Amino acid sequence: MEKTIPGAQAVHTAGRTTGRIPQQRGESLLEAAVRYAEERHWDVFPGTWLEAVDGVQRCSCGDPACTAPGAHPAHEDWATRATGSATAVRRLWQQRPTASILLPTGRTFDAVSVPESAGFLALARLERMESALGPVILTPERRMQFLVLPGACARVPELLRTLGWSPASLDLVTLGEGAYVVAPPTRYGSRGAVQWARRPTPANRWLPDVEELIPPLAYACGRDR
Repeated sequence: MEKTIPGAQAVHTAGRTTGRIPQQRGESLLEAAVRYAEERHWDVFPGTWLEAVDGVQRCSCGDPACTAPGAHPAHEDWATRATGSATAVRRLWQQRPTASILLPTGRTFDAVSVPESAGFLALARLERMESALGPVILTPERRMQFLVLPGACARVPELLRTLGWSPASLDLVTLGEGAYVVAPPTRYGSRGAVQWARRPTPANRWLPDVEELIPPLAYACGRDR
C-alpha cells in the first residue's frame, strides 16, 4: 500500500497559481481502474478513448469539436454499466485498454468542484487546520474536485447561504447522483492527464462530510472571484 502523500502546496508560475503535485506512479488505465474497484470499492465504467486521425488525437465519439476528447461516457446508459466488480472491470479494460476511467458520483462519494487556484488555496488551509481530507482530483481543465461523503448536493446550497454566500455567486459545483468524475490517469486529448492532487490512500479511506470543507472552499472561491 502507498504511504500518505503530503498535499499539494500552492506556487506561482507564469502569473497563475499552480501546485506541487505528488509524482504520479506509472500505471496503465487497466491497473488504475481495477485498483479503484478493488481497493476503494468505487463503481467504475469505461468511457470514450483517443484515436489517431491524420496524426491528430481525436475522440472516439467522432465529434471533431468534442469538448472532452477521450474523457466522457461512450453510452447514454453509462450509469447502469458502472460496476464495482474488479473482475468485470478487468474484463472491460482488456477489451478496450485505452478507454477513459469514469467514476459515477452520488454512490460512494460526491465531489465538490472548484477552480484550480481556489482549490490549492483551500487545500493548504485545510492541511494547516489538520482537517480530515479525502482524495482530490486535478483536471487538465484547471479544476480541483474534492471527494466527500454522498448527499453533498442537497446540502451545499444551504451551507453556503448560512455562510453568507449566494450559491450562484461562487464557481463551486457539487457533483452527485447522475454525474461523474474523470479519474487518473485518463487523458483529455492533447490537454494532458487527470492527476491526483491528493491520492487515495489507506489514511483517507474515510471521506469527510462536506460541511467540514465548505467554509474554506467558499472562502477560497470568493477570493478567486
